[in-house]
Amino acid sequence: MLTNNKHLKYKDAGVDINKGNALVEDIKNIAKKTTRPEVLGGIGGFGALCKIPANYNNPILVSSTDGVGTKLKLAGACNNHHTIGIDLVAMCVNDLLSSGAEPLFFLDYFATGKLDISLAKQVIEGIAEGCKLAGCALIGGETAEMPGLYTNTDYDLAGFCVGVAEEDNLLKKSSVKAGDVLIGIESSGLHSNGYSLVRKIIQDYNLSLDYKLSGKKLSDWLLEPTKIYVKSVLGLLSKNKINAIAHITGGGLTENLPRVFNDNLQASIQTASWDIPEIFTFLQQQANIEMHEMYRVFNCGIGMVLVVSKENQQEVLSHLQQNHEQAKVIGSIENKTNDDAVVFC
Repeated sequence: MLTNNKHLKYKDAGVDINKGNALVEDIKNIAKKTTRPEVLGGIGGFGALCKIPANYNNPILVSSTDGVGTKLKLAGACNNHHTIGIDLVAMCVNDLLSSGAEPLFFLDYFATGKLDISLAKQVIEGIAEGCKLAGCALIGGETAEMPGLYTNTDYDLAGFCVGVAEEDNLLKKSSVKAGDVLIGIESSGLHSNGYSLVRKIIQDYNLSLDYKLSGKKLSDWLLEPTKIYVKSVLGLLSKNKINAIAHITGGGLTENLPRVFNDNLQASIQTASWDIPEIFTFLQQQANIEMHEMYRVFNCGIGMVLVVSKENQQEVLSHLQQNHEQAKVIGSIENKTNDDAVVFC
């Protein structure tokens, strides 16, 4: 029943359509910088269109979706949203790479309680930067303003990526055999995993985000964006030099390596083969975390593991070095001798 003469608008409920439209116009310009020849049309339609690249004979589409977890809370606490979009893209495209696929296009979902155009632009610009690093196109997405579900300018992110692979070149568990070598590629830091534990350590041990660790603020260590491995690894895939790839995300080395080989095998990791970066050691010492828990939660300095045949070891290492990756042999695949899929030596 009408009780007054006020004309209620969507804005009165906390949703500003004009702001949303303004952001879309900004996104169109940002996305143009990431385009690929296969992209049809631009942002603004009901669906995003993209052709499959012409150089594939039997193309298989590979998809991935992910977020950045509670790293978002640290970005908010530090009021630094410039690189969180790179994290979002990295978590998706590195997963695609692990199947042997080339990332083709990316879509994002940005949900917030109250749309802050400046903040949202920082995030979207980071997403576009991530897409450029991965060689994929930002072709669409969704911005949702949902007061009551999110508080003020708090936001959440999700990413969706589609890649393409030659059917015969898809990486399969059956390609991995005893005697294969594990080549670990250096991470850029914590990437986007384990941040609920990180935040608990910060809270429980009264750590300041301004604390200086080797001259660098703790906040900068923790907000270092996830490394994108696409361009440095794709060339190896096209030459069929890799038997499997494990993206070391949530679950660390302990749980991600077994995803790429059969149950009759196990990974033997030589823990002395690389130096664990200082940020991991710092967090471990602050909270007295046991090493088996560290390997299960964090990447501990190894962001991606390539499983290669021994005869391809040197060529793979040389290729990675030429592409400015820090990589080394960290272990091998062996016939299983106990119940552990991964053994740390």
